[in-house]
Amino acid sequence: MRAAALACLLGFAAPAAAEVPPLGAEVERVVHPPATANTANNAAPTAADEAEAMGRMAAYTMALARRDFASAYAMLRLSFQAANPRIEWEMNLRKREALWADGTLRILRLSWYHDPAGQPPGLYAAFDFRGDRADGTMDCGYVVVHRSAPGSAFTVVRTDASEVPPELIEDGVPKADVLGQLPCYLGKGIATAF
Repeated sequence: MRAAALACLLGFAAPAAAEVPPLGAEVERVVHPPATANTANNAAPTAADEAEAMGRMAAYTMALARRDFASAYAMLRLSFQAANPRIEWEMNLRKREALWADGTLRILRLSWYHDPAGQPPGLYAAFDFRGDRADGTMDCGYVVVHRSAPGSAFTVVRTDASEVPPELIEDGVPKADVLGQLPCYLGKGIATAF
């Protein structure tokens, strides 16, 4: 049930859907210039790039919503797995059982990075999201996916999410003293460190 709600919100009918529809026009899109001029990956992201990146992000978050930790972990880049052993990674997620499980994520911004400094070369897509739950709790955070070369699959390379209880939310936004502590981008004019 929760995975179906997430699938519906993200814009496709079921986890097994072969094609993810494009993100809506309301999603902010930012393309950051490459760190170096001599890169083979500096072409502007295409609609196909967006669909592939979104497909990976959606598959990952839906696996987490279903509590299919084995599938979600398999989508992580190998270096991310090496830094986050499976048992620790899964235990940390299980401690926060409501996180990812509500199925109401909205993508707010998609940021593209070509060959960012200090990272393996390739194309990166960062999806900032917000999830509002029926109990008044809010989730917010980001998922970053990476493709090392055109034609290769995207992998999850970084993710962070926070839960904000209703008492720390005012007018649909985390209170000012809380906002700066969150890994969230909540729309134009409301951002924290990313």
